[in-house]
Amino acid sequence: MGNGDTRVRGIAARAGGWSARHRWAAVGIWMLFVVLTMGLGSAAGTVEVKNSEQISGETSRAATIAEEAGIDEPAGETVLVQAKDSGTKATDADFRAAVTAVMQAVEKTGEVTAVTSPYDTKTISKDGRSALVQFDMRGEADTAGERVEPVLKAVEEVQKDHESLTIEQIGGASMMKTFDDAFGEDFKQAEYSAVPVALGILLVAFGAVVAALVPVALAITAIIATMGLMGIVSHVMPMSDTASSVMLLVGLAVGVDYCLFYLRREREERAAGRDAQTALQIAAATSGRAIIVSGVTVCVAMAGMLFTGIAEFEGMGLASLMVVAVAMVGSVTVLPALLSLLGERVEKGRIPYLHPESKLRRNRGRGNRESRFWTAVLKGVLARPALSVIVAAGALLAVAAPALGMKTQNLTLDQEFGDSLPIVATYDRVNEAFPGGSDPAEVVIKADDINSPEVKSAIADFRTQAVESGASRGPVDVKVHDEKNVAFVYVPLVGGSDLDKAEKSLTTIRDEVRPATLGKVDGLEAPVTGQVAGSKDFNDQLGGAVAPVFAFVVVFAFLLMLLSFRSVTIAITAIVLNLLSVGAAYGILVGVFQHGWGASLVGAEGVGAIITWLPLFLFVILFGLSMDYHVFVVSRIREARLRGRDTKDAIQHGVVTTAGVVTSAAVIMVAVFAIFGTLSMQSMKQMGVGLAAAVLIDATIIRGVLLPAAMALLGERNWYFPKWLNRLPDLTHDESPGDAVASPPPSPPAVEGEKVRV
Repeated sequence: MGNGDTRVRGIAARAGGWSARHRWAAVGIWMLFVVLTMGLGSAAGTVEVKNSEQISGETSRAATIAEEAGIDEPAGETVLVQAKDSGTKATDADFRAAVTAVMQAVEKTGEVTAVTSPYDTKTISKDGRSALVQFDMRGEADTAGERVEPVLKAVEEVQKDHESLTIEQIGGASMMKTFDDAFGEDFKQAEYSAVPVALGILLVAFGAVVAALVPVALAITAIIATMGLMGIVSHVMPMSDTASSVMLLVGLAVGVDYCLFYLRREREERAAGRDAQTALQIAAATSGRAIIVSGVTVCVAMAGMLFTGIAEFEGMGLASLMVVAVAMVGSVTVLPALLSLLGERVEKGRIPYLHPESKLRRNRGRGNRESRFWTAVLKGVLARPALSVIVAAGALLAVAAPALGMKTQNLTLDQEFGDSLPIVATYDRVNEAFPGGSDPAEVVIKADDINSPEVKSAIADFRTQAVESGASRGPVDVKVHDEKNVAFVYVPLVGGSDLDKAEKSLTTIRDEVRPATLGKVDGLEAPVTGQVAGSKDFNDQLGGAVAPVFAFVVVFAFLLMLLSFRSVTIAITAIVLNLLSVGAAYGILVGVFQHGWGASLVGAEGVGAIITWLPLFLFVILFGLSMDYHVFVVSRIREARLRGRDTKDAIQHGVVTTAGVVTSAAVIMVAVFAIFGTLSMQSMKQMGVGLAAAVLIDATIIRGVLLPAAMALLGERNWYFPKWLNRLPDLTHDESPGDAVASPPPSPPAVEGEKVRV
């Protein structure tokens, strides 16, 4: 590249240059893409994940049997009638009258069917103080929560007439309604507030309304386009509501971040005296390249979820991958076009005291606040890099230490919601009086002839031995679908809401009782499902997926960093630092939610465990998002190194000049994730706290201390690239055209005879 040659290489630079020259075409193509994908997605509709597709194993097989038979189990409801004093028994006249009143009241609503008396089904507790009236909601189970209100009111009226008794309703429909009322709006509000929060932080970061609106607008359009793509793709890989929520979180985070990186670099070059076209070219070649490297790395990390074999994870992974890819493409195509169109108008709506010119006037000659802070930090870090590495790494390892004792499980109702809802107390009372009664194991039996003497005898033996084995205290109920040759057997498990004890009871049912009874009938299938079984099967499958997912993400991230920076050292450093960041996030989660350290600060008292899906989810998300900062900072360091600065000076320049944008990006991510940490659902709270803590650690200790200290210690070894690897593809093409105009930048000295390409 000689003097006067303004050509730049690399897809990001070429895309940015084309978009700036054909700005109306670029904007038009993007808007057409968004409208088309949204329209096609809406027309196609979204295919929801079926129960049989969620996970493999017995839980999946049980759901498949029910689906193939066309049996849609109704939402079951239970009314607990319980004496408030020890003297009253279920055999007393007043108690019987209350039971009769409950049965009559719920039947009158016209919304229920199959109402059963506890005196017929033997659902009376051992102490004789509690009884269960059971029934099913009419209509589809998925929408039963919308129709259960009259039934709940009918039960409340009966309670008013029998003050000496506790009469409470619980079940699939009532819990669905309670949660929707209590947390549905809460969750939606969190999603809606994420955008204003991000916009507010961008206003502070840019000090201009238009500049702040551009990243948010681009992120929102990327999310809208991805929503349409999800509808289309769901016909190949079904999606879920969880995948949509995760997509929104990730899309807003990376969409705003990528635009922030690009816009800040373009602003910086204009402030340095470049004309608008050159500033845009430099931003495209530098920040644009960093966005592509980061985006591809994040996509690879998200793709790791596809190896779990769990439909929920696969949906979340694919949705996240798509929104990152769309945001990445938008950032390197339509964003340059928008900036070219806006020109100086991007500074419209300047906010006094926040705009860079206002700050410059106040701090003339002293630089910006972030630069001064990080300059001071780096002065100490680079003066004693070995000590900085030891202290920072030691602190993170200490924070990560509690993760070694991590306990994961699907949270029970009381763990998930604590005592914030009255229905949780009902759940506890039912489980205390009827262990496992609120969440029984469900044996789905399929036979050639469900009413044959052999099958009937086996089912009878199973019911008897389930209680005799100590796995259940009964009653074991049976519901037969004669025309389908399918039967459902409901087994309350000893252990109730204590999942560890309940899983032991489940193991007894599966490994001892079933083989000795149902297993003796040829051709009979009897998979065991239910909440406890689903939790165990989910854990078992997830445990088997951890190693492949971790290996895939780490190996491919290493290869991408190796090809993008052509340095073995940089690639290894990135992996190690990201693992430290994830480990520290795990340690904070365990300390707060499992051990209860500072749990009262986030409303997480008494949880005692981490929800099963979160560790793997956090690893994939954080490993991907961490690359945003790492690629951006290291790209700037490498750029300075190629301009002829020595390694230590390049490190300081790279970290200080990116400090403002990394800080702004981190604050946005932390704020958005922290919103979800305020929700009452512990699973959402754990996700929000884990993500926010990890991003905060990554943007401060990792990028501000450990990365520069480690690179300072390594010196020229940072650029180590063996000769035998030269045959690998070179993805380090993009250069700053502004520098190219002046003169070709000098190359850093080679390590082990390898010539560093410029």
